[in-house]
Amino acid sequence: MTSKLDQLRAMTTVVADTGDIEAVARLKPVDCTTNPTIVLKALGTPMFADAIKEAVAWGKKQGGASETVVAAVADRLAISVGAALSGLVPGRVSTEVDADLSFNTEASLAKARAIIAAYKERGIERDRILIKLASTWEGIRAAEVLQKEGIDCNLTLLFSKAQAIACADAKAFLISPFVGRILDWYKKSTGKDYTAEEDPGVVSVRDIYHYYKANDIKTIVMGASFRNTGEIEALAGCDRLTISPNLLDELSKDEGKLERKLSPEPKGSVEKIAVDEKTFRWMMNEDAMATEKLSEGIRAFAKDLGTLRAMVSKELQLAAA
Repeated sequence: MTSKLDQLRAMTTVVADTGDIEAVARLKPVDCTTNPTIVLKALGTPMFADAIKEAVAWGKKQGGASETVVAAVADRLAISVGAALSGLVPGRVSTEVDADLSFNTEASLAKARAIIAAYKERGIERDRILIKLASTWEGIRAAEVLQKEGIDCNLTLLFSKAQAIACADAKAFLISPFVGRILDWYKKSTGKDYTAEEDPGVVSVRDIYHYYKANDIKTIVMGASFRNTGEIEALAGCDRLTISPNLLDELSKDEGKLERKLSPEPKGSVEKIAVDEKTFRWMMNEDAMATEKLSEGIRAFAKDLGTLRAMVSKELQLAAA
């Protein structure tokens, strides 16, 4: 019998949502996605002990204010995780622009270009990297500029159709709608449990997917942040799905039949919506879930980035002692 994971691979590009080198080597995804949480977890494993030593030694040679050096070393470590992953997957690795730059277009652009340059120094070209940016208005504007420069972007922390349409208008390479976090909000808000077909996160991604296909939008839809395999199965056929190792393992052990739920063939026409900045901000204002989850996500990633920098600061101090 064929596992559901193999059946899924026949209709959807499977991406690993992890920095776990052993899991990536074992599960053989096409791409990998990272974020500050994933990078922090990866650096806590023995696999990256040498990378931490190297980055700290490099940091000791850098001039400038201590905060600047700490941030640079933290960036170097994020690139080390991404570089290790790029050696294991045939496709792309997503690396995230600092969450605390989510409302600063120019700073996001500078950071994105620096990330691409850092990968190039290690022999990894831009066509192997996706720059992850939060789907704020400012992040989307940064993506628009980067795409014109030939730097492909992954717009993350996406919870609404308004964000998806604005990303498509900016010609973003890929969007990551967060299925599970949408479900989390609705379960907390309503106190209800949802089947996979009723799941608000699943419904949201299906709506975005159909809008894109009906309007011949080339931006890739990559469902993310899954809470269970039911959500994944309900989006079988989506362009891409980024899945954690534990859920990939579950799918690999399940030999039941997997039905395609999404097809690239458009189902009828869907009116195209014009989204300028005013419309975007109003639509987000009217969507409590999207507004709250976007803000919460940025805060969480910023917190983990702060934890990473605190770790780097401590290592630098120990190295200087």
